[in-house]
Amino acid sequence: MIMEPTDKNLERIENDLQIQNLIHIIREKHVIIDRDLAALYQVDTKRLNEQVKRNSERFPDDFMFQLTTDEFNNWKSQIATSNSARMSLRKRPYAFTECGIAMLSSVLHSRTAIEVNIRIMRTFVALRNLAASNSQIFHSIYSLEKRQYCLEAHQEKTDNIINEILDRINNRPTPEQGIFYNGQIFDAYTFVSDLIRNANHRIIIIDNYIDDTVLKLLDKRNHNVQAIIYTNKNTPKLELDIAKHNAQYAPVHVNITPNIHDRFLITDDIVYHIGASIKDLGKKLFGFSLMKALKVSDIIKNR
Repeated sequence: MIMEPTDKNLERIENDLQIQNLIHIIREKHVIIDRDLAALYQVDTKRLNEQVKRNSERFPDDFMFQLTTDEFNNWKSQIATSNSARMSLRKRPYAFTECGIAMLSSVLHSRTAIEVNIRIMRTFVALRNLAASNSQIFHSIYSLEKRQYCLEAHQEKTDNIINEILDRINNRPTPEQGIFYNGQIFDAYTFVSDLIRNANHRIIIIDNYIDDTVLKLLDKRNHNVQAIIYTNKNTPKLELDIAKHNAQYAPVHVNITPNIHDRFLITDDIVYHIGASIKDLGKKLFGFSLMKALKVSDIIKNR
């Protein structure tokens, strides 16, 4: 059940908000100026300060202090007053801390002063609770930001390591020659796959023994890289494989030429002589050689 606020409760809320607006931070302390306190107590500022001076031993510096000229000017710039009210702001006022305000109840004995002091003390407690709550929030935000920074730093370090590994892989020198032994199927398959991935413009395979495994290898090429196969005959099975492949993937072009014997893999302008058919990689011992002096145009023209 929701209770409607009573006139008394509304008045108390308004009074508390009024007190909050009168609290300033000076010298890193929450204080209320003597003029504002006098207005709350419904007494003259002069009478308030006279009572304080008569009991000066009860108001040490951490209970009450007089504003310096700079503090006074800064305080005046933060409040909105009429010209007539500013006439009474010529003298530097006194500022009372929470302890000093609590002590005022011992020198001002009016019922109004007692009631106002109670409200002021409650307001100071509410401010402390709010500050403590905000402190926890700020600490949580700081912890999250610190954790985020650590995660970002770790991610950056991880990215740098990955980039370094990728750079080493991409800048790995192209092997010029070597041998794959019987059973090194994966090693041979990876070797040819890397050559195909490194092509930028075209891939040419010259091999008389072609099947769907060769087509799968060619699908590892980059986008817009042309793929051409030269083989000595086009069997119905190969023709069917090519048709089904090209219906789904980037096309592979097949040219029939009877005048070839050896196997070659060409990526852009790099020519490899392969000692075994591409489809039989790793099934038997075979070698490969980079043919530096051979021009691609010579192979194509004389095929």
